Amino acid sequence: QVRLVESGGGLVQAGGSLTLSCAISGRAGNRGAMAWFRQPPGKEREFVATVNWIGDTRYADSVKGRFTISGDYAGNRVHLRLNNLKPEDTAVYYCATSTLYTQDAVTLPSDYEAWGQGTQVTVSS
Repeated sequence: QVRLVESGGGLVQAGGSLTLSCAISGRAGNRGAMAWFRQPPGKEREFVATVNWIGDTRYADSVKGRFTISGDYAGNRVHLRLNNLKPEDTAVYYCATSTLYTQDAVTLPSDYEAWGQGTQVTVSS
């Protein structure tokens, strides 16, 4: 069983930065992709960024140029650097892993089998 634990969330002013980390343990093999999703208050969970086993990345348009995902497959970690944060980035951020091996970006929540419990990011204006 795979276990994911996020850390690094918090309260930050608009324009500030945070780094989220996700530690993956358990049966962590056969990971084709790792990703971050977020769920803003009162809204559906949405894709933020993904990195696959060969290092290709994909970002949601809303975060492109501000967020950076990095995957450490050997170290069983995935990180998300959040720069130039905006109030609309306020959400619970979740990391997730997928066993899909594809060169296409894996961006649907339904394609990810293992999830963390989430970490809150709050951006004040």
